Amino acid sequence: MEWMAWTLPTAIFFTVIGLILIGMTIWQTVSPGIQRQGFLPISTTRGDRLFISLLMAGYGHLLLLGFTEWPLWIATLASVAAFLIIMKWG
Repeated sequence: MEWMAWTLPTAIFFTVIGLILIGMTIWQTVSPGIQRQGFLPISTTRGDRLFISLLMAGYGHLLLLGFTEWPLWIATLASVAAFLIIMKWG
């Protein structure tokens, strides 16, 4: 049986995603969110924006790495910026 090789960046990535999910769960329990209309074409809640921004950041990061000559750190910063923009104003 082969095991997945957990490198430090992989462990950090999944730890951060887990902490985001735990934080959002606590935030939703303490202060329930409401639907609002941002620049996305649908009304969304915090959880909706989290899901959309995680998907967009992941796929956007892969597309940037695949179709541009950008270094990994620039593609990562662009994906994180897009994630934050969708979470704040989406």
